[in-house]
Amino acid sequence: MPTPVPPLRNAMSIDVEDYFQVSAFAPYIRREDWHGLECRVERNIAAILALLAEKDVKATFFTLGWIAERYPQVVRAIVAGGHELASHGYGHERASDLSPAAFLEDIASAKKLLEDLGGVPVVGYRAPSFSIGKGNLWAFDVLRDAGYRYSSSVYPIAHDHYGMPDSPRFAYPVREGLLEIPVTTLRMGSKNLPSSGGGYFRLLPYALSRWMIRRVNEVDGQSAVFYFHPWEIDPEQPRVPGIDAKARFRHYVNLARTQGRIARLLGDFRWGRMDEIFLGREASPRAAAPSLSAA
Repeated sequence: MPTPVPPLRNAMSIDVEDYFQVSAFAPYIRREDWHGLECRVERNIAAILALLAEKDVKATFFTLGWIAERYPQVVRAIVAGGHELASHGYGHERASDLSPAAFLEDIASAKKLLEDLGGVPVVGYRAPSFSIGKGNLWAFDVLRDAGYRYSSSVYPIAHDHYGMPDSPRFAYPVREGLLEIPVTTLRMGSKNLPSSGGGYFRLLPYALSRWMIRRVNEVDGQSAVFYFHPWEIDPEQPRVPGIDAKARFRHYVNLARTQGRIARLLGDFRWGRMDEIFLGREASPRAAAPSLSAA
């Protein structure tokens, strides 16, 4: 009998930011007030690290420089656990809101800070709110020039806050020396459906999320990229007053169920770090990206 092919390893990733830093809350919480708010990221990261250790899973942590500067012990705990330390920029500013010079300052300062604290190279970056799109493709040149080797900043779906639905669904070279690794979508008909975490994972039945990831593995033959945030396992986080109904629903739906669902997900699939899964692997020929040329 032929030897069975082992299941693909998927990439588990965590965007290390606190509840008051999400883009949807920007109209309600001033950036200059962040320092005075209750920060819960340390306890939440500790819980995530314990869960990953229990399941023997290594992951990638896209970490804000703002968090790293205030909680260097969080950075060191991530590295000590054998996880990949990656960059989420410094201050959770959307790449699409920055000039090329300001973007360079943000990603370069975050990279240096993380490397100094963690003592390891930082080669991966994820833009806050997946904010690289058709209007700021120059960001890929800046990332490459700043020394990053991969980005996970394009979400190939249609969304009211982000997304580029006509971009490739799987890892592809976006510049010489720079790979773009989108979070995972499932192709159904003419649309890409989100199947990689965030609010969709909290809203949809767990069985549906599991089915979508399995289908990407078995039908597309590709590793999935899953993501979540530390605040998503924290149902006791402070409630932000005055927010609109859509933002309230998106942020708070099913927080109490998320940690249990992630524990099930860790057991249902094989997982690993993004750098170990994707770097050095040639992109699929189907991942040509003429629409992402520097215009």
